[in-house]
Amino acid sequence: MDTGKKGILIALEGIDGSGKSTQARLLSDRMREMGIPFYMTMEPTDSPIGSMIRQVMTGRMQADPKVIAALFVADRLDHLLNEGNGIAGKIEEGISVIMDRYYFSSYAYQSVDVPLDWLIQANALSSSILRPTVNVFIDTDPDTAMERIVKNRFATELFEERDRLVQVRRNYLEAFERLGDKERVTVIDGNRSQETVAQEVWDAVAGYFIE
Repeated sequence: MDTGKKGILIALEGIDGSGKSTQARLLSDRMREMGIPFYMTMEPTDSPIGSMIRQVMTGRMQADPKVIAALFVADRLDHLLNEGNGIAGKIEEGISVIMDRYYFSSYAYQSVDVPLDWLIQANALSSSILRPTVNVFIDTDPDTAMERIVKNRFATELFEERDRLVQVRRNYLEAFERLGDKERVTVIDGNRSQETVAQEVWDAVAGYFIE
């Protein structure tokens, strides 16, 4: 139901193994307890385009890095604008959205192989449609992230290799610096306990829900 007040978009970012997805779940639990209308989602999505991306990321399909980047752009636009569950519409209806990855993930991961300027331009339509109220970056040491990945997952995806995670983290920081005049970014030390990180994530977003 339209409340007359727009929701906010919280984009949680981080390298694989950062604990980002856990923090998205913990944030959703807290918002539910407080009665804040919200919708939690992730990228890539479970749409046909997102399914194709997942097949590439797990090695079941092959694609050029530029094709992968373009697939992410298409998946993201559908995520925003889909008539059934597009998140731009949910924001307009007063529902806040927790995103597990958004366009900064494309900047960080795909700029390993594709120029960052090209990626920013390719995602310009998405950022013009819906820019996060706040990007929360869970900054975790790549060695710690790899330990978590090896412990918790049976298979690793394309980017879950230490050297790549080091580069991806560096790319995140470069993208934040490049777009610092346009984007609101909060960096949180993800090497600490889940509870400590969860409290800082909440501290970073709580003010947006205060009348």
